[in-house]
Amino acid sequence: MGSGFVVRWLLALAALLLVPLGAGAQDMLIIAHRGASGERPEHTLAAYERAIDQGADYIEMDLVPTKDGVLVARHENEMSGTTDVGEHPEFAARLSTRTIDGEEVTGWFTEDFTLAELQTLRARERLPEIRRANTAFDGLYPVPTFAEIIDLVRAKEAETGRAIGIYPEIKHPAYFASIGFDLPEMLVEQLSRAGYRSAADPVFIQSFEVTPLVRLNAMTDLRLVQLIAAEGGPADIAGRSYAQMIAPDGLAMIATYADGIGADISLLLAADSYGLPLVRNAQAAGLAVHGWTLRKENLFLPAPLRSPGADAQPGEMGTLVGLLQRAGVDGVFTDDPAIAVDARVSEN
Repeated sequence: MGSGFVVRWLLALAALLLVPLGAGAQDMLIIAHRGASGERPEHTLAAYERAIDQGADYIEMDLVPTKDGVLVARHENEMSGTTDVGEHPEFAARLSTRTIDGEEVTGWFTEDFTLAELQTLRARERLPEIRRANTAFDGLYPVPTFAEIIDLVRAKEAETGRAIGIYPEIKHPAYFASIGFDLPEMLVEQLSRAGYRSAADPVFIQSFEVTPLVRLNAMTDLRLVQLIAAEGGPADIAGRSYAQMIAPDGLAMIATYADGIGADISLLLAADSYGLPLVRNAQAAGLAVHGWTLRKENLFLPAPLRSPGADAQPGEMGTLVGLLQRAGVDGVFTDDPAIAVDARVSEN
């Protein structure tokens, strides 16, 4: 990338940072992506508790089922990269290959393990080359159930006196439906038992697929978020692209069944740091806009916000938080909630 581009980007950045937030603007939500996963192995109670202690408004979890129908938190149902399952000889025969959302995946899958078996495993850092410090916690934490995460949230609410939101994603619902697991029904039932039922409750349910959200809209008053990637399209609707879904007519369709979109930040903020039309177009359709995923390391930051050094070195993530807030984004997913909370501009 040429130096001229960097200079133009930095000038645009400086200009945007001088623009005050609009009158009546609300504090941007800080959503802890899989917990404080920049500091602890993701999807562990330790990562979630650290995120809560750092002031995150919501904690986010990906949910997949066990063989006996218990929702647990894992980035994917294939768990060789996030647990020590490969070091358990008693499970060696369960190594398998299956097709999920059109892609062949080889490994060990949660749906082949009972909860009791799964809880003999221990979590490990998913990005060890980038987050070497997190590997010190490998082997310490079990895979948490969704029920255990809710229990943690309730305990921390009692301790802190503040509401703590939960932001579950149902992973690969079409695939799981094909093997007998109804993730939308399982999730709503568990949330209802825990007392989460209305749009006023601090819950967002998210999915990259469309059909499960349409079903959920008829099943619950909890708020729903359509996830949008920069490329591709929902696995459950052949021929439909995310690019089509973020056109004005596509956003109007999303607004018939969802309350917001969760979009790749490259769709929300241009390379010159200015906000893209998707933010205002989605909000004009009545949709909240949440952006994903902010991470502190150079590898994940725009070039002008990177610090000198290797990919693992921290850059200027806080500046990116400010840019997204001034672009009007309603919330951000981040692996580093402490940085985001500190960088957020409060309107209170």
